[in-house]
Amino acid sequence: MTTSATRRPTRGRRRPKPSRSVENALLAELGHGGCVVGMDEVGRGALAGPVSVGVAVVNAGTSRRMPRGLADSKLLTAGAREALVAPVRTWCVAAAVGHAEPAEIDAYGIMAGLRLAGRRALAQVVALGVEPGLVLLDGNHDWLASPVQADLFAAEPPPVHVPGTTTEVAVPPVRTQIKADATCAVVAAASVVAKVERDARMVELDPTYPRYGWAGNKGYSAPEHLAALREHGPCELHRRSWNLPSQGQDPYGAALDEFAGDPDDLAEVAEAQELADAEELPVLLDRA
Repeated sequence: MTTSATRRPTRGRRRPKPSRSVENALLAELGHGGCVVGMDEVGRGALAGPVSVGVAVVNAGTSRRMPRGLADSKLLTAGAREALVAPVRTWCVAAAVGHAEPAEIDAYGIMAGLRLAGRRALAQVVALGVEPGLVLLDGNHDWLASPVQADLFAAEPPPVHVPGTTTEVAVPPVRTQIKADATCAVVAAASVVAKVERDARMVELDPTYPRYGWAGNKGYSAPEHLAALREHGPCELHRRSWNLPSQGQDPYGAALDEFAGDPDDLAEVAEAQELADAEELPVLLDRA
């Protein structure tokens, strides 16, 4: 089930409020004991640091009263996101975040990196005894399941095992929905835990790599980050397979090639460039 919409609201439009309607319908499909996993990613438009995938799980017993202020993480301030993490984890059956590191992104590509991070997040909730019945994935592309027709020249990431076992984590059926992080409570919850955890990791790394300003830009392409790359070049936590400014090329070339013009994906590249409004997205769309 895929719908079509742009991700970011224009200035002055009321902020979308997530609801339980989609996940409730999916839970009804699954029947007694079913669990719906909301899934969202952060960091795929960044030049440095991991790509991270958050999951949040709900079932029929999950309270219909959502955490107050829950919304797509990109529409919240850092303080509001951080304040939501504890209520979100209390509200959900389970929540977790998986990561794929820069070296893994370089080795397997960004989409396979997303798949690796998403499966790592799934494995964590399975280890808690949760049996996911269905994944509700933000966007219009299912990057979690293995490709139906694999590229012979593309490396596949290694299998992900449930922690403490030799069992490979199984990927349940996937439903995609554009703007799910803004309209579906379980996906908004996943986006919040993923964003807060990845941001915290980049802040922790900042003292070790102070020249890049990661405490402020979180590895995205803020002006001071681009300037540092041009002056000092990349470190081991930069995505070397991407066209970084120190290589004298467009830093977004590789990202735009991977995203293939998907406006839902390009919204995060827009965030990386610190664009303020949805009206500026056509500049990126024209380039794709």
